[in-house]
Amino acid sequence: MELVIGTKRWSSWSLRPWLALKRAGAAFTEIEVELRRGEATGDDIGRISPSRLAPALRDGDLVIWDSLAICEYLAERYPDAKLWPDDPVLRALGRSACAEMHSGFQALRGECPMALDEPPRALDLSEATQKNVRRIVALWTGLLARSHGPFLLGDWSIADAFYTPVATRFRTYDVRLADYGDAGAAQGYSDRLLQTPEFLEWERAAQAG
Repeated sequence: MELVIGTKRWSSWSLRPWLALKRAGAAFTEIEVELRRGEATGDDIGRISPSRLAPALRDGDLVIWDSLAICEYLAERYPDAKLWPDDPVLRALGRSACAEMHSGFQALRGECPMALDEPPRALDLSEATQKNVRRIVALWTGLLARSHGPFLLGDWSIADAFYTPVATRFRTYDVRLADYGDAGAAQGYSDRLLQTPEFLEWERAAQAG
């Protein structure tokens, strides 16, 4: 398998399926394409991805060009990896959380892009972004209370892959979750995501590049 990813410092959408591939123990080759080069970036990614966007996974003749679709494919292809929990209720809640991340939180994404090469700095967040943060804190807190942790659905899952880039944003932009209703569970979870071996591997490569 080959995974086309964008620049590791910035590409939050590439990080998500990359983490799932690592957790699944899948053998794959990564093809990193430099972002922010206009048409040249699209041309390079387009050699594999019909959308001309990263990430895209090629498995033989099959090409999958969306982060969530890639992760779902991996969950089916590697069932022993337990990328989704066996509990159907937790699985449904996890899919809901991923779908909300996939289609929402535009203010946070735009105002606080993933930037693994930047030191922490505080921002004066807009009300729209603060609303996004409050919702994420509530989502995390609710799922952790239901599953009892340490990750959103108990064991690590695709849901955690989807929120790992959010944890990097909170760190980079010095977002203090206690200011958004967190009693400690969400902050602890955010810190935990950034200490997983898979994320640390990605981060080292991003900062080295």
